[in-house]
Amino acid sequence: MRQHRHLEIVQQLKLRGVASVDDLVHTFGVSASTIRRDLQLLDASGQLVRVNGGALLLTDDADLSRPFSTVAAAHVECKRAVARRAGQMVEDGDTVLLDIGTTTHLLALELRERPITVITASLAVLDALRDDSRVELVLLGGYVRRPYHSLVGVLTEDALRQVHADVAFVGASGVRADGAVLDTTLVEVPVKRALIAASDRVVLVADQHKFPGTGTLRVCGAGELTAVVTNPGADADTLALLAKTSVEVVIA
Repeated sequence: MRQHRHLEIVQQLKLRGVASVDDLVHTFGVSASTIRRDLQLLDASGQLVRVNGGALLLTDDADLSRPFSTVAAAHVECKRAVARRAGQMVEDGDTVLLDIGTTTHLLALELRERPITVITASLAVLDALRDDSRVELVLLGGYVRRPYHSLVGVLTEDALRQVHADVAFVGASGVRADGAVLDTTLVEVPVKRALIAASDRVVLVADQHKFPGTGTLRVCGAGELTAVVTNPGADADTLALLAKTSVEVVIA
């Protein structure tokens, strides 16, 4: 019975991409706790990724067609300038949360040899800092998403609820003209939200090409940001709106 239900859950996700616990309870006529156990087992076996309130398939992920190496090669100098300026915002002794992404990987390189603590779900950040004895490095658990060198899923989200940081540096696919921060990588959005909730300050690191930008899901609004670091050439109207909502706009 349970095995058949697991097969049906995976089939629904293949058809729909994402499903909530409530939807699955209605479909199968079982309790919410039963569905949550099903999703945890399927997550552990790598058949889906558990997120808050439901689950999704990694194939329902716009960035799988653009692996880390491809994204990293785009707009390198702009990203490097953003990372360099963001690194100057970190104080010795800070606990820093670094998001998944190519700009945060470059930021990790800027933070080498600093007496700080870095917490991350990025395997690229791990690679950048793993041999640096001055940086205290904390790697969050989760499902390994190989194409984008990251850890995702309910284990990552749960781990983020156990930590607290002075500052989080968050990446995104784009920033809308109304200041909303968006991302196209569905499986990473819950991790980004948990990362924001775990930090005193939230700094968006996004090169000029992401202003204004597009994305599939909303990560947060302008009111949840402390600052944004970008390049000259970012859309002036979007930056002006962010500044009006008390977001510090830093030009790299």
